[in-house]
Amino acid sequence: MKIETDIVIIGAGPVGLFAIFEAGLLKLRCHLIDYLPQVGGQLSEIYPKKPIYDIPGYPTVLAQELIDNLMKQAEPFKPTFTLGERVEKLEKRGERDFVVETNLGTSVFAKVVVIAGGLGCFEPRKPEVSGLEKFENGKGVNYMILDPEKYRGSKMLIAGGGDSALDWTIFLSEVCSELTLVHRSESFRGAPDSVNKVMKLAESKKINLLLNSAIESVSGTDRLEAVQIKNIKTNEVSNFDVDHLIPLFGLSPKLGPIENWGLNLDKNAIEVNTDDYSTNVEGIYAIGDINTYKNKLKLILCGFHEAALMSHSAYKYMNPGIKYTMKYTTVQGVNAF
Repeated sequence: MKIETDIVIIGAGPVGLFAIFEAGLLKLRCHLIDYLPQVGGQLSEIYPKKPIYDIPGYPTVLAQELIDNLMKQAEPFKPTFTLGERVEKLEKRGERDFVVETNLGTSVFAKVVVIAGGLGCFEPRKPEVSGLEKFENGKGVNYMILDPEKYRGSKMLIAGGGDSALDWTIFLSEVCSELTLVHRSESFRGAPDSVNKVMKLAESKKINLLLNSAIESVSGTDRLEAVQIKNIKTNEVSNFDVDHLIPLFGLSPKLGPIENWGLNLDKNAIEVNTDDYSTNVEGIYAIGDINTYKNKLKLILCGFHEAALMSHSAYKYMNPGIKYTMKYTTVQGVNAF
């Protein structure tokens, strides 16, 4: 797939979403790419119900509520998204053009690249099971669920004990022909209501629930065919014929391919010029927790400030010699831009 835009934003967390609004005021189109299957970054994936207290104008706001509002704020500017794909390659063509490519073959052509990846690319925590990688990339093992309908009528095994594992077990119990949830403890880390629903599904035999258990091994020829589960207390190993295995053990941030893009780095952060949050590569900016500079504060509100200055600098970069007169939404209204 080929996509053309003014600005490609890598990362769809709160700072990346606010950048849509700031760029939109300047009539700049944005396309966002994120490895997670939904927008929101850490706020949506890790703590959607966590209250946030330092957003101006909100004495308190839930993380997911903030994301929902940022999406509403960005909506008039018609952003486009590529979700569930990881940026693998960045190439500069000529003096002012960039091509960004993802692991699934999406190519985005843009004049400016904005890295708003928070702590980096969130990658799944994988269980230490020999041979697991053999069945990745469409062969039965996945670490996130993008399209639930893909699993309709199939035999699935989910491993994990957090909210994601519980929520997907509840949802997919009506989709899969056979569903097994494996957890290495007797207690779950998720919401009590979700735990109760999973327990009721197990009692009614709508799912198989294996507690104090862990993945021992996987097997198959061209694709996954079976998973061997070990009872931690008895050491007994049971075999389950499955079509899909979904380990849901959370996500860990990594800088990923970004470290190979010729940017000046300080540990796992990108060094920027605080005049406009540009990097050492002209046309590439970094905003939010992914960047670093003297007296850096890793706060969402600071990322919003960075997004505003970045957008005005990006406009000047894309339109050299054209003078822009600053306008205010309080006077013009969003639809006037």
